[in-house]
Amino acid sequence: MRASAVAERAEGTREALVEAARRLFVEKGYFSTSTEQIVAAAGVGTRGALYHHFADKRALFVAVIERVEEELLASSASGVAPAGALERLRGGLMGFLEASLTPAVQRILLIDGPAVLGWQEWRALEERYGLGALHALLELAVAEGVLADQPLDALAHILLAVVDEAALFIANAVDPKLAKVEAVAAVDQLLGGLIPAIRGGAIDA
Repeated sequence: MRASAVAERAEGTREALVEAARRLFVEKGYFSTSTEQIVAAAGVGTRGALYHHFADKRALFVAVIERVEEELLASSASGVAPAGALERLRGGLMGFLEASLTPAVQRILLIDGPAVLGWQEWRALEERYGLGALHALLELAVAEGVLADQPLDALAHILLAVVDEAALFIANAVDPKLAKVEAVAAVDQLLGGLIPAIRGGAIDA
């Protein structure tokens, strides 16, 4: 019982740190947020509690990014209506572009993410959370007969790169809402090329 209680307290401390860091990173940005501010906002005592769970502020930031990514995946899964694989694919990609307007995704994932982690590590995180889902939907589309059999690894990577760049374009735009409209139109044009000619070359809304 004692070990269970200790583990529960430790998990509670870790959760408090992640949530406090997330709020502060959204409000102030990673570079303007100190570990002292995170510890105070989490109410966990001293910085020793933070360093017990995370090597440094950067490691805590990675945990926050992973939390945001997990929520994006969960939201995409819960919001998908029964439809064909390509319609589900479009819905997931457009949902990500819509989410790029939200403060957490915009600041943590799209603006500070590449700056703090560097491009390669940031892309690796994006691939870990997004690539598998894209590949699975493309495989399903081939099985349904609505997508020609082709090298899906390449296609999944290309689609992930497209939607990541579109989201970065939105997040860094002077007018993010207008940028989202433009990005959605551009991505829709690209996705239309996946649909066989017998379906008119357009994805149903």
